[in-house]
Amino acid sequence: MESIQTLGLAAGICTSSSVIPQLIKTIQEKKASDVSWIMFIVLILGNSLWIYYGCAKSDIPIIATNIFSLLLNTAMLFCKWKYRKKTNRT
Repeated sequence: MESIQTLGLAAGICTSSSVIPQLIKTIQEKKASDVSWIMFIVLILGNSLWIYYGCAKSDIPIIATNIFSLLLNTAMLFCKWKYRKKTNRT
């Protein structure tokens, strides 16, 4: 692997893993009311486009780190759904 690819992989891992502290906090507290649906939907769309772009360019660091990010963002969106406040309608 070229050094520029290693740099790209390192940058992608740093960027992708930025959601991990929020994901851990959300799971521990079982609360996601402060998390924005729209932000994670936009991030998931962006990750998907980056994966497509990476495939078109055959760029493994772009593909790998955006798949990792896509999984984390999807997990966060799932937590947002799972820990939503349920209202009682009577």
